[in-house]
Amino acid sequence: MNTKTLYAFSTLCLSFVLTPSARGDEPTPPNVVYILADDLGYGDLGCYGATKLQTPNIDRLAAEGRRFTDAHSASAVCTPSRYALLTGQYPFRAMGGKGIWGPAPIPSPLLIDTETFTLADLFKNRGYDTAVVGKWHLGFGETANDWQEPLRPGPLDLGFDYYFGVPIVNSAPPYVYVENDRIVGGDPDDPLVYLGNTSKGATPITKIPPEAAQRTPNRFSGAVEAHKQFNDYEVGTMLTEKATEWIQGRQKKPFFLYLATTNVHHPFTPAERFQGTSQSGIYGDFVHELDWIVGEVMKSLEASGVADNTLVIFTSDNGGMFNHGGRAAAARGHKINGDLLGSKFGVWEGGHRVPFITWWPGKIEAGSVSDQLLCNLDMLASMAALTGTQLSAAEQKDSINLLPAFLGNPDQPLRIELVLAPHKASHLSLRKGKWMYIPARSDGGFTGSKPNQHAWGGAAVAKLVNTPNSDIENGKIKKGAPPAQLYDLEADVNQTKNLYREYPEIVQQMQDSLSKYRPLKKTK
Repeated sequence: MNTKTLYAFSTLCLSFVLTPSARGDEPTPPNVVYILADDLGYGDLGCYGATKLQTPNIDRLAAEGRRFTDAHSASAVCTPSRYALLTGQYPFRAMGGKGIWGPAPIPSPLLIDTETFTLADLFKNRGYDTAVVGKWHLGFGETANDWQEPLRPGPLDLGFDYYFGVPIVNSAPPYVYVENDRIVGGDPDDPLVYLGNTSKGATPITKIPPEAAQRTPNRFSGAVEAHKQFNDYEVGTMLTEKATEWIQGRQKKPFFLYLATTNVHHPFTPAERFQGTSQSGIYGDFVHELDWIVGEVMKSLEASGVADNTLVIFTSDNGGMFNHGGRAAAARGHKINGDLLGSKFGVWEGGHRVPFITWWPGKIEAGSVSDQLLCNLDMLASMAALTGTQLSAAEQKDSINLLPAFLGNPDQPLRIELVLAPHKASHLSLRKGKWMYIPARSDGGFTGSKPNQHAWGGAAVAKLVNTPNSDIENGKIKKGAPPAQLYDLEADVNQTKNLYREYPEIVQQMQDSLSKYRPLKKTK
């Protein structure tokens, strides 16, 4: 479908699902809740095949809604993935073409220009209340962030009316909450002071055991009371309370809530009531807490009487990670990324193919499954269609309207091409139809392989979880492996066979197509 046809089809679909208002005149715009889990793998949910943990609340969304099997994050890394979601733009185009490839560091300025049209702007312009609760990890300020209040520009300058959450990630300082542009529990007489790359003199933080996995030592002094209010084991509960309170406070206007959980990013610190509840260790317990969070959000929608007119989207920012907790879960038989090759940070499917569920009672076919190719950056164009907003090309950027795949059953693919980014720019790759092309060896992600190393990746993970690949032998890339990779995902979604040498003409076509997005370096 071309853009005009697709928009017309979306409008037709929407006309059948908008709820009439109490006065019977203008239809009531639907609310939207977008729940973004952190590092949740393709195999981490019961509805996607998990057997060593239970996710009844998320499984209910799938049973009553639609489960997608070919959904992706634009990047296999947290910060660029979130950039893509909010902007509708490939993260390799950010920063004037320099791109965003890794997690935003502690002093990072805001990585989205305040003049950029965002997903939150879209909703706000249509009269919605907008909020982001949870992990931000896109920076604050115009230059290097010194963490002095007010923390601006930030979420409030990108279309959000309200923000509460973890400013970076639960494994990195400062271990405090931020509400709007202020540090929760902050004190002008005891300001937060960034110490740089040292933890000497830092304010004490919650103690966690080694099995909870890696956490960067605090690198801030001061703000003692603010640090006391941040307890790792209470973060999930706190974010849930803030999200549900905000939902219950929406009375007169439609709303958009972007809930970005810290589950299941390391360190694994589920509340006490979830500890020891899964068959996959503390990792699985953390997934159980995530499932509870989703359940509480759904209860709040039902209690507020708005569930029937709310589109809920549940997904993850990237694939699962084989850190200490992830490897321990694997040892217990849990398949974090299912049978997919690869993991977080890498461009193999396990790094960016993610769970994706849409729920809207009476509007989305219950228990349905879709194999439509989609990406998180498609939310901008899709939500524009949902709200009846016509985007300019400059506003739409790389986003494609997938609303027809949410509400109906298109007989043709809506997205036929997708550029996927790992941590390393050398491995920027192209999905086109059934083909996946990677212009280098391995996956461009983590390289750890030893027991004491925090982040395993590449061939080492393939050996660890027994996901065979023709380029890998005994946990290493073969010396004679092809210089690049080509996979037929229709026949081999687990990427067991590199077809680079079998289809040179397809390789050339994929190289040519990828070069239109970003010049390719010659492979050796």
